[in-house]
Amino acid sequence: MKCKAYKMDLIIIVLGLFIMISSCSRNETYEKVVSFEKNTSIDEKIKKAAHVVPTKQQMEWQQLELTAFIHFGINTFTGREWGDGTESPALFNPTELDAMQWVKALKDGGMKMVILTAKHHDGFCLWPTKTTKHSVASSPWKDGKGDVVHLVKNACDSLNLKFGIYLSPWDRNASCYGDSPRYNELYRQQLTELLSWYGKVDEVWFDGACGEGMNGKKQEYDWQSYYEIVYQLQPEAVSTCSWRQTRDG
Repeated sequence: MKCKAYKMDLIIIVLGLFIMISSCSRNETYEKVVSFEKNTSIDEKIKKAAHVVPTKQQMEWQQLELTAFIHFGINTFTGREWGDGTESPALFNPTELDAMQWVKALKDGGMKMVILTAKHHDGFCLWPTKTTKHSVASSPWKDGKGDVVHLVKNACDSLNLKFGIYLSPWDRNASCYGDSPRYNELYRQQLTELLSWYGKVDEVWFDGACGEGMNGKKQEYDWQSYYEIVYQLQPEAVSTCSWRQTRDG
């Protein structure tokens, strides 16, 4: 009798698990984002939102746990937190720069990825961009032939750390900032350079800051087109913005 009762309990448990699994399988999941129809009820929105799942890249990003940010640029030489874009490139001359030492110290500290501020709000570019003269190419460092992005990326590759770039949308130096179509095109060109000149990029950081430009105007960022460039050139990269907008709006 005990044996029969045990078998019956086991059958009930198996049937219960089967019903639970079947029920779960009928619940549709939504990778990364979910969109709602115009007349979707609050209850249905909650139900859908509860079934949003991360992408493979997002899961791997979470598992990194420790990422380092290197905030380096023209402000390093002026002592300011935010530059205003009028700084002379002649100020930038890091004669003792050793990117390998930076990255090794970060790896020894347990970091798994390094993100470099390729351009902050002052608009000074740490790579020899073709979009502006406000860059390392106009500085005395290495006679204008230096490239901080290249050095940090090579160090990350050598020491097996992931690499990411930060590219500020707010640019206090660009004269076209505030003329939205013109500046969006310039920004897309800068993003394209960074995502196509240096090999694999694991993370792209957009900052949501949006102040006035030199002309006193504020810029309307074309986020959709920025993200499309990331999806096209670095499809495995994760992207981060403090004003995050998805490709679905």
